[in-house]
Amino acid sequence: MPKYALLILLLLTGPFVAHGQNVNLADSVVVTSEDTKTGVYTNEKGVLQVNVSPKNVRKYKAAGVVRYGDFGAQGDGKADDLDAIAATHAFANMHGLPVKADDGATYYIGGKERTVMIRTDTDFGKAAFIIDDTEVQNRDASVFTVGSSLKPFKLEGIFSLKRNQEKIDASLPGSCLITVTNSNVKQYIRFGLNQNNGSSQTDIFVVDKSGKVDMNAPIIWNFDQITDISARPIDEKLLKITGGRFTTIANKAESKYTYYSRNIAIRRSNVLVEGLEHRITGEGDHGAPYGGFINVGECAYVTVKNCVLTGHKTYNTIGAAGKPVSMGTYDLLANRALNISFVNCSQTNDIDDNTYWGILGSNFCKNLLYDHCTLSRFDAHQGVANATIRNSTLGHMGINAIGSGLLLVENSTIRGRSIVNLRPDYGSTWQGELVIRNCVFVPVGGKPVSASLISGSYSGQHDFGYTCYMPERITIENLRIDDSQHPENYQGPALFANFNTEMKDSSYQEKYPYVKTKEVILREIKVASGKSVRVSDNPFMFKDVKVDAKR
Repeated sequence: MPKYALLILLLLTGPFVAHGQNVNLADSVVVTSEDTKTGVYTNEKGVLQVNVSPKNVRKYKAAGVVRYGDFGAQGDGKADDLDAIAATHAFANMHGLPVKADDGATYYIGGKERTVMIRTDTDFGKAAFIIDDTEVQNRDASVFTVGSSLKPFKLEGIFSLKRNQEKIDASLPGSCLITVTNSNVKQYIRFGLNQNNGSSQTDIFVVDKSGKVDMNAPIIWNFDQITDISARPIDEKLLKITGGRFTTIANKAESKYTYYSRNIAIRRSNVLVEGLEHRITGEGDHGAPYGGFINVGECAYVTVKNCVLTGHKTYNTIGAAGKPVSMGTYDLLANRALNISFVNCSQTNDIDDNTYWGILGSNFCKNLLYDHCTLSRFDAHQGVANATIRNSTLGHMGINAIGSGLLLVENSTIRGRSIVNLRPDYGSTWQGELVIRNCVFVPVGGKPVSASLISGSYSGQHDFGYTCYMPERITIENLRIDDSQHPENYQGPALFANFNTEMKDSSYQEKYPYVKTKEVILREIKVASGKSVRVSDNPFMFKDVKVDAKR
């Protein structure tokens, strides 16, 4: 191979579909050129070609870092720097070098379809990035993808799994994230305005090289059959993405479910994102929704820390039931991910402003954490196994979740309609325990409302693809309820909302029975209105719940 120079062919393709979770990314780096002139070009097929002179190869290696300016980025906020940014990372990935942006630069990124692959530590620093979504070639293509050089592979010889199984029969190169699917079983069969036919039975878990399952994120479903099972090796070294002041110029597309993935997609395990800021400008009276500016999927052990995000404006469309519906649109999204932590994160807009959608959505996750966050919403759509919200303040959309394991809320202030809303569109199910400790509940941010601590809805007439549960045990300790702005004829806060207004006596029959809470433990509950905590507006439905309210 000629030693005089490098020609890097960079080809990045493939959509990430919001809520679809699969990334099809292929990148190719080929060393072939003897050209001694450094430059970045695009050939007739749209492939990015990067010539790097031998002198500059030695220079960058000696410096131990590469910069966007080294590969032609202007940083003036006008010239499109996407190709130069992509070229910088391609070279850095090849040589294992970190990337550093220039602090005073403003990098403009237009709508060209090209995804930048990040495989080394990247310091965006105090640089600004303008991502212009007004004319986008491919809304499914991420701007950046944080990826691994370790390739996923299929597992053979595993035909079934059991809930809480401790080991799988596999010998692996190291710790791996296992994703398993049975396409013959449908779960999360959604009810309501966004109704659908459900998702294939899915589970994700981590195993060590001998196949032993990390029981902190156990297998949660029985798989009588497996149609697909794959392993993604987990990188041992932490990859750091730091700094950066990003601004998205919002799309002006038709308001329908055509999600934009112009984001930073994290598809590598063991990643820290710290000190990043994301703002949004140019939102008008219509637009398509977004699938998370920080989008975490198919990975484990990711921390988003000291970051400032922005909620997206809410737009309406016609849902699957043929009626108007507000579209979910996110700045944070997690799908098929384990051990994901959001630490000391906040948002630029008012967490109580309901013209902006809740900032987080998630599906098929385990061990989600909010710690010292001030955000408008925590949400788990298609299930989370174990979630913790602590030392945080949640705004107008509060805590919405279905799933299993332990849901822990502590040392936090909740300003939604309830402390926890068990999502009715997925069966208001939580198979496990709920603990609320040392919290303040301000119903609807202080507006007059009849407060319920735990809300949801369940008719018993819809098949969600699984048995639906209420938390088996609920423990509430040291809770202050600020319901001082209550409406007239207010009877006091209810422990449970009226989950089924039709269930008034034993004549009501559930086709798919709801497994209700067995025990509620209440300790040190202080209510600003002076009213006592009631069980529910529907005492019949919860007549068998044991409430221990010792002082």
